[in-house]
Amino acid sequence: MKTILVPVDFSEHSEYALEVAASIAKSQNAEIVVLHMMGIPDSFLTNDEKQEVFNALYFMKLTKKRFDKLLDKDYLKDLEVSEAVKTNKVFSEINEVAKEYDADLIVMGSHGSSGIKEAFIGSNTEKVVRTSEVPVLVIKDRISKFELKKAIFVTDFQLETLDSFLHSRKFFRIFGIEPKILFINIPEKFMNTREMKTRASNFLIDASMDHKGLDEAITFYDDYTVERGVFNYCKENNIDIIAMPTHGRKGIGHFFMGSIGEDIANHSAIPVVTFKI
Repeated sequence: MKTILVPVDFSEHSEYALEVAASIAKSQNAEIVVLHMMGIPDSFLTNDEKQEVFNALYFMKLTKKRFDKLLDKDYLKDLEVSEAVKTNKVFSEINEVAKEYDADLIVMGSHGSSGIKEAFIGSNTEKVVRTSEVPVLVIKDRISKFELKKAIFVTDFQLETLDSFLHSRKFFRIFGIEPKILFINIPEKFMNTREMKTRASNFLIDASMDHKGLDEAITFYDDYTVERGVFNYCKENNIDIIAMPTHGRKGIGHFFMGSIGEDIANHSAIPVVTFKI
């Protein structure tokens, strides 16, 4: 991992993300690019060209002042940190910024179960998760020392999620752990034990893993909904992070139909990392 992109709105939650990014960057000797989507208000746009230039300069100066304060942190010392400012505020375009800087990971903060507020109003985190071609790590609370011991990868064993799983394994090797595969068995798509184990075994074979170690690698969990099952399992087993596949611009597929995948990213009390299918 060489470059980590951190979108910030200068709130405490984006600082939580920056602190986690710093922890990862130190372990990987990676560079951090701190991105602010400035977004000049329409009220600042006039028919007077000179006035518009003045307004833009004012916003840039204000942004620079905020950057100076945000980046003056002990946890950023001895790290290579770059600043990036985009004048628009279209969060779906963060993927293009990630490409521009050849980022390997996006780390962003959110308000967790209370929803996304301030600069991440509405579904902006969802937009980034949905459109990003690189993994997105969503942070909800301050984590002074980002250490992972237990991780899960949520899947329905469809072949299209295989690459995401393999990428998640590569990601978690950074932390010296292997993700546990979690399958949530829900009433609408109920499968008996034999059916689940057959699909799971085939999935492990496709992943070039020993299918004989199925019981050790995979957990089957029954619940009424996927989201509820994921959260209940994590709480019962002290899971540190949830990994899951996304379809990118195509939305969430199979049992992630609708907004379940984004809901997990938004509502989870623990970090969530997504990998594009």
